[in-house]
Amino acid sequence: MNNIRVFRIKNVAFWLIIFGTIINSCVVNKKVQYLQHNDVNIKTDALEKDSIYRTYELSDFEYKLQPEDVISVKFYSLSPQEFNFFSIKEGNGNTFNQFQNGASILINGYLIDENGEVEFPVVGNVNISGLSVYDAQNEILKVAEQYLESPVVEVRLLNFRFTLLGEVRKEGTIGSLNNRITMLEAIGLAGGFTDYADKSNVKIIRQSKGKAEVYYLNLLDESFINSPYYYMNQGDVIIIPPLKQRPYQIYFGKNLALVISSISILLIALSLFK
Repeated sequence: MNNIRVFRIKNVAFWLIIFGTIINSCVVNKKVQYLQHNDVNIKTDALEKDSIYRTYELSDFEYKLQPEDVISVKFYSLSPQEFNFFSIKEGNGNTFNQFQNGASILINGYLIDENGEVEFPVVGNVNISGLSVYDAQNEILKVAEQYLESPVVEVRLLNFRFTLLGEVRKEGTIGSLNNRITMLEAIGLAGGFTDYADKSNVKIIRQSKGKAEVYYLNLLDESFINSPYYYMNQGDVIIIPPLKQRPYQIYFGKNLALVISSISILLIALSLFK
């Protein structure tokens, strides 16, 4: 009778352990869904369709050029080609291939030096650090107008890049010719989060004026749209940590059969010794 009671207690304890492990390995929707608000608690069939629930004023973001940026500068003018000394470094015009190839960027692009200046033939240095791409374009245009007839200047940032590490489907550094990319777009370019990503504690490391600043973002909260970190910056590093359930999710299924077998053998051995 005592043996039966001991066996039952062990059996109950075993299933409690299994049940507790399963519960701990579960991830609720509130830890998964992006940009949540109060309406996340409303049943989906009760949500009004084709209606505006909220509006957010997006920050007026313009990337500011800084030292070590590489830009493409193209000049168009009515002046004869042989008198357009600005066109010496324009390359083959295939900006996308230049962007894909780091060597081509450095050869065909203009590097902003540590003083925030770009050096052009004949005219010398032009300071564009701290300016947006369009403001830099206008600044260079003012210089070109002194030497060319009816010039048009086109400036593009060639080396805009950011890095995503951790719980994304494709880790690595991503480059873009578009310097107005949101955090969500950046994550999309990395294939999105994995099932184990902790979206409430996303770390961002941002370089600013010779310093590396560290921030934590909560992408589960819809108010993130108003965050000053809604847009990516040059050289941003995004680190997505795993949920605490990750070890259970990954190893529980693999090791469950082994655990059950081991416990069964242990119980059989104990019953034999009894």
